[in-house]
Amino acid sequence: MANINDTSTEDFILLGLFPEFQYASLLVYLILLVYLITLTGNSILIFLIWVDSHLHTPMYFLLSQLSIIDLFYISSSVPKMVINHSLGKHSISRIGCGVQMFFCLTLGGAECLLLTFMSYDRFVAVCKPLHYTIIINPKVCLLMAVASWTGASLNSLIQTIYTMHFPVCGLKKINHFFCEIPAILKLSCEDTSDYEMVLFMVSIIFILTPFSLIMTSYIQIFLTVLKIISPEGRKKSLSTCSSHLIVVSLYLGPAIVVYMTPGSSHTPALDQGLSMIYTILTPMLNPLIYSLRNKEVVGAIKKTLGKYLISK
Repeated sequence: MANINDTSTEDFILLGLFPEFQYASLLVYLILLVYLITLTGNSILIFLIWVDSHLHTPMYFLLSQLSIIDLFYISSSVPKMVINHSLGKHSISRIGCGVQMFFCLTLGGAECLLLTFMSYDRFVAVCKPLHYTIIINPKVCLLMAVASWTGASLNSLIQTIYTMHFPVCGLKKINHFFCEIPAILKLSCEDTSDYEMVLFMVSIIFILTPFSLIMTSYIQIFLTVLKIISPEGRKKSLSTCSSHLIVVSLYLGPAIVVYMTPGSSHTPALDQGLSMIYTILTPMLNPLIYSLRNKEVVGAIKKTLGKYLISK
């Protein structure tokens, strides 16, 4: 249990991930291992996309943006959780909580938007291959990246400021491993039902709408793939798209439950478990899913390792 004697009246107390779990230390160190794997995997993927000219395509540019988001996303919560557990000090200042919330919301929103743009990229590649280089050009890719970061940042700034303005009564114990909006709202003295409705509407824009657009893109893709006569061509198209679809399911599925269902319907443990999927596990799995299922990335790894071994 958190020690509240070493905190000021303005500090929040992060109870951590599953605070009642008997083997909390083991869980934290497992998450630290996941964090290190995530840093390594995403950094390698970014490096490969940067150095290999064969990967200088719109799809891999967007994938590199996804890896950058994942690096920052997992770093916005895990280091603080590990440090708090190691020091036995669970406090976080009100400003620190707001900053953490801002970055988590920004990165989470940017990932939602970017996954939507990536599905559009795959739609054009499969359904309109002859027009791909015209529609998805470098300028459009840059606009996609800028729109993802800018849109998510503006929404995050508004949501963070409004969420943090609510007064908190009693002990400021956040039953979570980071400052997430639903967990903060549960501490408020005031009625937050109106704001929760606003939050629901925002979630439609940043979660449900991207999910619907992605599903629409993939329905069109699958219908097009069914018309491909060549089994090899059909397999290649499905392989590329299935990687993206797996990532979308892992990320947006839990987010829909956390942000788009009544908070009273789920327990803190459920919220923490679902949040862990899209803030910790998905950033680790993204580079593994895209690299292990992608011959071009595997080829780039072999090529880079070959150059390194030859130079030795």
